[in-house]
Amino acid sequence: MPETPWWKGARGEWYVVAQVFLFALVVFGPSTVPGLPAWREPYAALASAVGLALMLAGGALAAAGLLGLGRANLTALPYPRDESTLVVSGPYRLVRNPIYSGLIFGALGYALWVNGWLTLGYALLLFIFFDVKSRKEELWLAEKFSDYAAYQQRVKKLIPWVY
Repeated sequence: MPETPWWKGARGEWYVVAQVFLFALVVFGPSTVPGLPAWREPYAALASAVGLALMLAGGALAAAGLLGLGRANLTALPYPRDESTLVVSGPYRLVRNPIYSGLIFGALGYALWVNGWLTLGYALLLFIFFDVKSRKEELWLAEKFSDYAAYQQRVKKLIPWVY
Protein backbone atom coordinates (compact mmCIF):
# COMPACT_ATOMS: atom_id res chain seq x y z
CA MET A 1 0.00 0.00 0.00
CA PRO A 2 1.44 3.43 -0.93
CA GLU A 3 2.44 5.69 1.95
CA THR A 4 -0.34 8.20 2.66
CA PRO A 5 -0.81 10.66 5.52
CA TRP A 6 -2.31 9.00 8.63
CA TRP A 7 -5.26 11.34 8.70
CA LYS A 8 -6.53 9.95 5.40
CA GLY A 9 -7.09 6.63 7.17
CA ALA A 10 -5.89 4.34 4.37
CA ARG A 11 -4.67 1.70 6.84
CA GLY A 12 -7.51 2.07 9.33
CA GLU A 13 -6.16 4.91 11.47
CA TRP A 14 -9.64 6.27 12.21
CA TYR A 15 -10.65 2.90 13.66
CA VAL A 16 -7.88 3.37 16.24
CA VAL A 17 -9.09 6.88 17.07
CA ALA A 18 -12.66 5.62 17.55
CA GLN A 19 -11.40 2.70 19.62
CA VAL A 20 -9.57 5.02 22.04
CA PHE A 21 -12.72 7.12 22.39
CA LEU A 22 -14.84 4.05 23.16
CA PHE A 23 -12.35 2.77 25.75
CA ALA A 24 -12.41 6.17 27.43
CA LEU A 25 -16.21 6.07 27.43
CA VAL A 26 -16.27 2.63 29.06
CA VAL A 27 -13.82 3.62 31.80
CA PHE A 28 -14.58 7.30 32.36
CA GLY A 29 -18.14 7.78 31.08
CA PRO A 30 -21.10 7.98 33.44
CA SER A 31 -21.98 4.46 34.55
CA THR A 32 -25.68 4.98 35.11
CA VAL A 33 -28.52 7.40 34.43
CA PRO A 34 -29.29 9.68 37.38
CA GLY A 35 -32.53 8.62 39.01
CA LEU A 36 -32.33 5.04 37.77
CA PRO A 37 -32.50 2.60 40.68
CA ALA A 38 -29.26 0.96 41.80
CA TRP A 39 -28.73 -2.73 41.20
CA ARG A 40 -30.30 -4.71 44.05
CA GLU A 41 -28.54 -7.20 46.26
CA PRO A 42 -27.69 -10.04 45.87
CA TYR A 43 -27.65 -9.34 42.12
CA ALA A 44 -25.25 -6.42 42.43
CA ALA A 45 -22.70 -8.52 44.31
CA LEU A 46 -23.14 -11.43 41.89
CA ALA A 47 -22.72 -9.10 38.89
CA SER A 48 -19.56 -7.65 40.44
CA ALA A 49 -18.10 -11.12 41.00
CA VAL A 50 -18.94 -12.25 37.45
CA GLY A 51 -17.59 -8.92 36.17
CA LEU A 52 -14.26 -9.43 37.92
CA ALA A 53 -13.98 -12.93 36.43
CA LEU A 54 -14.77 -11.57 32.94
CA MET A 55 -12.20 -8.79 33.31
CA LEU A 56 -9.51 -11.29 34.31
CA ALA A 57 -10.45 -13.74 31.53
CA GLY A 58 -10.66 -10.93 28.97
CA GLY A 59 -7.30 -9.55 30.03
CA ALA A 60 -5.73 -13.00 29.75
CA LEU A 61 -7.24 -13.58 26.30
CA ALA A 62 -6.13 -10.17 25.01
CA ALA A 63 -2.62 -10.67 26.42
CA ALA A 64 -2.40 -14.15 24.88
CA GLY A 65 -3.51 -12.67 21.56
CA LEU A 66 -0.82 -9.97 21.74
CA LEU A 67 1.89 -12.46 22.61
CA GLY A 68 0.64 -14.95 20.00
CA LEU A 69 0.94 -12.42 17.20
CA GLY A 70 4.64 -11.88 17.64
CA ARG A 71 6.59 -8.72 16.87
CA ALA A 72 6.39 -9.07 13.07
CA ASN A 73 2.59 -9.07 13.08
CA LEU A 74 1.82 -6.61 15.87
CA THR A 75 0.39 -3.25 14.82
CA ALA A 76 -2.23 -0.91 16.27
CA LEU A 77 -3.72 -0.54 12.79
CA PRO A 78 -6.11 -3.05 11.25
CA TYR A 79 -4.13 -3.08 7.99
CA PRO A 80 -1.61 -5.99 8.10
CA ARG A 81 2.09 -5.21 8.02
CA ASP A 82 3.99 -6.13 4.85
CA GLU A 83 6.16 -8.68 6.70
CA SER A 84 3.27 -10.26 8.61
CA THR A 85 2.34 -13.93 8.57
CA LEU A 86 -1.00 -15.60 9.22
CA VAL A 87 -1.26 -16.78 12.83
CA VAL A 88 -3.75 -19.60 13.47
CA SER A 89 -2.27 -21.16 16.62
CA GLY A 90 -2.53 -20.42 20.32
CA PRO A 91 -5.54 -18.24 21.12
CA TYR A 92 -6.12 -17.83 17.39
CA ARG A 93 -7.38 -21.44 17.35
CA LEU A 94 -10.27 -20.36 19.61
CA VAL A 95 -11.24 -17.08 17.99
CA ARG A 96 -9.95 -15.08 15.00
CA ASN A 97 -9.66 -11.84 16.97
CA PRO A 98 -8.62 -12.74 20.53
CA ILE A 99 -7.38 -9.23 21.33
CA TYR A 100 -10.73 -7.72 20.39
CA SER A 101 -12.56 -10.53 22.18
CA GLY A 102 -10.54 -10.01 25.33
CA LEU A 103 -11.22 -6.28 25.28
CA ILE A 104 -14.95 -6.88 24.77
CA PHE A 105 -15.06 -9.37 27.65
CA GLY A 106 -13.07 -6.94 29.78
CA ALA A 107 -15.45 -4.06 29.03
CA LEU A 108 -18.49 -6.23 29.76
CA GLY A 109 -16.83 -7.39 32.96
CA TYR A 110 -16.09 -3.82 33.99
CA ALA A 111 -19.72 -2.83 33.36
CA LEU A 112 -20.90 -5.67 35.60
CA TRP A 113 -18.25 -4.91 38.21
CA VAL A 114 -19.37 -1.27 38.52
CA ASN A 115 -23.07 -2.22 38.17
CA GLY A 116 -23.45 0.36 35.42
CA TRP A 117 -26.42 0.31 33.06
CA LEU A 118 -24.82 2.87 30.75
CA THR A 119 -21.48 1.07 30.93
CA LEU A 120 -23.24 -2.08 29.70
CA GLY A 121 -24.41 0.00 26.74
CA TYR A 122 -20.87 1.24 26.11
CA ALA A 123 -19.61 -2.36 26.18
CA LEU A 124 -22.27 -3.26 23.60
CA LEU A 125 -21.10 -0.33 21.45
CA LEU A 126 -17.55 -1.62 21.76
CA PHE A 127 -18.70 -5.08 20.59
CA ILE A 128 -20.47 -3.55 17.57
CA PHE A 129 -17.42 -1.41 16.82
CA PHE A 130 -15.03 -4.39 16.92
CA ASP A 131 -17.41 -6.37 14.72
CA VAL A 132 -17.33 -3.59 12.10
CA LYS A 133 -13.56 -3.02 12.46
CA SER A 134 -12.81 -6.74 12.15
CA ARG A 135 -14.84 -6.95 8.92
CA LYS A 136 -12.56 -4.39 7.30
CA GLU A 137 -9.45 -5.98 8.79
CA GLU A 138 -10.49 -9.43 7.58
CA LEU A 139 -11.01 -8.13 4.04
CA TRP A 140 -7.38 -6.98 4.07
CA LEU A 141 -6.23 -10.28 5.59
CA ALA A 142 -8.13 -12.27 2.95
CA GLU A 143 -6.40 -10.22 0.22
CA LYS A 144 -2.99 -10.91 1.77
CA PHE A 145 -3.38 -14.59 2.76
CA SER A 146 -4.91 -17.09 0.35
CA ASP A 147 -5.80 -19.53 3.17
CA TYR A 148 -7.63 -16.91 5.27
CA ALA A 149 -11.07 -17.88 3.91
CA ALA A 150 -10.61 -21.47 5.11
CA TYR A 151 -9.53 -20.16 8.52
CA GLN A 152 -12.69 -18.01 8.67
CA GLN A 153 -14.79 -21.12 8.05
CA ARG A 154 -13.10 -23.03 10.90
CA VAL A 155 -12.86 -20.39 13.64
CA LYS A 156 -15.44 -17.93 15.00
CA LYS A 157 -14.75 -14.20 14.82
CA LEU A 158 -15.28 -12.63 18.26
CA ILE A 159 -16.90 -15.05 20.70
CA PRO A 160 -15.24 -18.47 20.89
CA TRP A 161 -17.48 -21.25 19.47
CA VAL A 162 -20.43 -18.82 19.15
CA TYR A 163 -19.78 -15.81 16.85
